[in-house]
Amino acid sequence: MASCNTVKRVNDDKLLLTKNNIYVNGEKEQRETVRNLISQHPNSSLLGFNLKLHIYNLATPKPDSSFQAWLYRKEKREQRLNRLLSRKQVIELGKSVAGFNKWLKETGEAPVVINKSKAEKSRERLNLYYNSKGYFNNTVTYSVDTVPKKKKRGEVNYEVTTGKPYFLDSITTKIESEDIDSIYSRYNSRMLIKEGEQFDLSHFEGERERINSILINSGIYQFQPNSSIRFNVLRDTLTANEDYKMPVEIEIDNRHERVGDSLQEMPYKIHRINKVNIFADYTFGLDKEALDSVTYDNFTIYYKDKLRYKPKALTDAVAITPENIYREIDRTRTYRQISSLNTFKYPNIEYLYANDSDDRLNTNIYLTHRPKFSLGLNTDISHSNIQDIGISFSTSLISRNVFRGAETLEVSVRGTVGSSRDASNPKDRFFNISEFGGDIRLNFPRIFFFFDTRKYIPKYMLPETRMSVGSSFQKNIGLDKQSFNTILRYNWTPSYQKKHTFELMNIEFIRNLNVDRYFTVYQNSYGRLNDIAQEYDVDPSYFNEDGNLLIPEGTNQFIREAREGGISGLTPGTDDFRTVSSIEERRRRLSANNLIFASNFTFTKNTRRGASDNTFSQFKAKLETAGNFLSAVSNFIEFDKNEDGKKMIFDVQYSQYVKTELDFIKHWAVSRRNIIAFRSFFGFAIPYGNASNIPFSRSYFAGGTNDNRAWQAYSLGPGRTDARNDFNEANLKIALNLEYRFNIMGSLNGAFFADAGNIWNALDDVTDEDATFTGFSSLKDIALGTGFGIRYDFGFFVIRVDTGFKTYDPAERMSRRWFHDYNFSNAVYNIGINYPF
Repeated sequence: MASCNTVKRVNDDKLLLTKNNIYVNGEKEQRETVRNLISQHPNSSLLGFNLKLHIYNLATPKPDSSFQAWLYRKEKREQRLNRLLSRKQVIELGKSVAGFNKWLKETGEAPVVINKSKAEKSRERLNLYYNSKGYFNNTVTYSVDTVPKKKKRGEVNYEVTTGKPYFLDSITTKIESEDIDSIYSRYNSRMLIKEGEQFDLSHFEGERERINSILINSGIYQFQPNSSIRFNVLRDTLTANEDYKMPVEIEIDNRHERVGDSLQEMPYKIHRINKVNIFADYTFGLDKEALDSVTYDNFTIYYKDKLRYKPKALTDAVAITPENIYREIDRTRTYRQISSLNTFKYPNIEYLYANDSDDRLNTNIYLTHRPKFSLGLNTDISHSNIQDIGISFSTSLISRNVFRGAETLEVSVRGTVGSSRDASNPKDRFFNISEFGGDIRLNFPRIFFFFDTRKYIPKYMLPETRMSVGSSFQKNIGLDKQSFNTILRYNWTPSYQKKHTFELMNIEFIRNLNVDRYFTVYQNSYGRLNDIAQEYDVDPSYFNEDGNLLIPEGTNQFIREAREGGISGLTPGTDDFRTVSSIEERRRRLSANNLIFASNFTFTKNTRRGASDNTFSQFKAKLETAGNFLSAVSNFIEFDKNEDGKKMIFDVQYSQYVKTELDFIKHWAVSRRNIIAFRSFFGFAIPYGNASNIPFSRSYFAGGTNDNRAWQAYSLGPGRTDARNDFNEANLKIALNLEYRFNIMGSLNGAFFADAGNIWNALDDVTDEDATFTGFSSLKDIALGTGFGIRYDFGFFVIRVDTGFKTYDPAERMSRRWFHDYNFSNAVYNIGINYPF
């Protein structure tokens, strides 16, 4: 109980820092950029409670002395413990107490006591910050105030008076090197410092980086931006009596190089690449003189014994070209292009002056190849609504430089065995379900297309062609699907932020081997059908001894007889007849074999600059079409047709649709460890031509650990329907997610979230008004789930547990939609790996 005293570890003559207040010209400053200048911050809190401080307060200042004092406080306590535990264990008990105290201190957080030297340091930082923004006459003071009615607590108030800002006047240049002067004059219109703007030091720093980037990519080798670029403010003093205008001179000096004991001035010159030498089999200590060589396209390739690679494969990965000017970006691109081949380790690139030249450079590129083969193994244990327990494994073999052009061939095999109480298990085996599959992928570091794409997709965009073939087989899982897929994919990356993916061919064939198990798998559909059958005069042979429809004989016969009008009272137009027809249409769709012959294009833009970047955005757009090529072929080749007049290939109706998806993610850093994350998603797949609905594998679902966390996966929607099917899906989806993430202590983080969205049927063969999107009025059926989560960051991955509550449930009648069943007994608990978005 004593640890609940927040200031128990604060000396009587000290104050616990509870708040920093910054006032700029009398107005309170809330910008995080400015507040981060303060050296001392109050102890972290969770919903206003200093959890880490209280954990720290639980620790004993001197655990060894405290334990000894406790041990000898009663005369015979040590003797009794020695008899009960042994003397050695009593000593270990003392060490455990000390260790636990150490853990409390490391996990907790010591009280932040107001330190005047740190407050002075903060004052100086604020002064320098406002100087950097052009307020050269600013003054900063601070004061410490005690918190009323709070013992040993205080606040620090910083008062900033900025004064008038200074502005830039005329901007001139003084450049020693003629070559640099010529280059700079071509780009001076893009200057980041402009006449008439308020002085801002960050603009000068940006201008230094801009000049450096221009020069090192325009032939200037070994440019020294920090020592060669100076910004001279042509005033000796800055006083309030001046006109607050500052003429600026940009000075670029020659470089200085130490020759012997003296420092010599060297004019900057434009350099050109003389030779490019590629060492294809480099190892440390290799005798270069003993290597063989071959010249290809003005590149010289050195190798030992036998050249393992086609010369073109190596030169295509090198952006540095003989006779071109020196450009640092070419070196960077060469690093990226060689690394992306997945054939070599990170390369080493060096520049050396050519003999008797001061502006010609020879380039040596040293390549060390990776092993020809590599093997990977993975295993996993899982639980899902399909299997009670599953054990999966996968292995992959990678072969590099398959055709001597830096190609990679990957062969992978995967398998899962599991146990399911719902699976057929006549021999009472524990592992009664299984899935096995494999893939073969071949990657080429270039684009193979109908025409030469190098003009549009140059090699610095890391072009890649991937061909893959895969298959999987299921047993006692669902309808025991067999799937076969073939993909021809092109990838290229125009910049660090942008990526393009074009799948010219994405063919998927799905075959259902055990369609008679449909009503065993889809229990909700069976339950609805069985309830209807109980209400009518139906042939008793359709039922088992328990009075339920037999699967599949009874269900199939009942549906056939009902749709043919053979059951009295079950006539077209009635709700029961429509339900039976809907169940049969869904059964036919989900149990039918699928052939999807699609093409798609995906554009991705991600502004994130590393794992520590908490302020970024990501936009992804995808367009997919299916069946158009086969429809065009059908104009020349006559295809068979099914009873509905749909065209078939190999007795399978092929799908035809157009599908578009838009996905946007945005993160804002509220503070150093607090983040607001937002995601929006819109997807719409429209069937047409040879199809009236979308294949299950291309449909959308709602709910689950990465979607609306107040509903389980596949249990939300469509529309305002109440999870009438086991796996609810549709062809239109809207999703919105908002999450506030904060640190609790150490690697333990928390989050509050709100998830909104739903799925609907639109422009397909579903006519149920409750499930279809009819316009803006259907937006009232968007579900809302709210909740909280706990996450633990292991560094290389995050494990999270989220609890979602149904805040607005469109499946309820209007008066019961808000906060109905809003309690822990009806909450949905999600366990996930990494963040949901």
